[in-house]
Amino acid sequence: MKIDEILNMMDGLLDKSTAVPFSSKRMIDSEQMREYIDSVRLNMPEEINKAKETELEYKNIIANANREAEQIIRQAEERAKAMVSEEEIIKQAREVAKQELERAKQEADTTVADAKIMAEQIVGDAKDQERKIKKALAHTLEKTLTDTENTLQKAFEDVSRTREAVEKVGASAREEN
Repeated sequence: MKIDEILNMMDGLLDKSTAVPFSSKRMIDSEQMREYIDSVRLNMPEEINKAKETELEYKNIIANANREAEQIIRQAEERAKAMVSEEEIIKQAREVAKQELERAKQEADTTVADAKIMAEQIVGDAKDQERKIKKALAHTLEKTLTDTENTLQKAFEDVSRTREAVEKVGASAREEN
């Protein structure tokens, strides 16, 4: 199960919860909420593993780009060597090789830069997703704890008022005797 699905189920639990009379608070099934929290904890490593896989992809892209760059440079050097025969041809070959080498370096630099940008975006997206999940979870847990605390405080106040009323009735009954 994905964390987004679990968070949606948490929202659903809150939506289905019972309203506390005379307040904007809600009562929830704490066992069900605990199960959802445990599910989030169990599924969290999956998101982290995806980020690690993304980082590995990034390294593979860089390694492939470097191999391609080396291959392009080798091909350019081989072309230059094949052109060498006479002095004029040698000069032309050197110039062509130099241009080819520069072009290959530019292509390699561009490929490596593009790969780095793509990998950084992938890693950044994974980190953003993880931050969003943690933020949403923290917000949901904070709200749940606040609602629970308020419900308990209200119940405590109700018990205290009931006790006071019972004590007054008891005192009144003792005075009549």
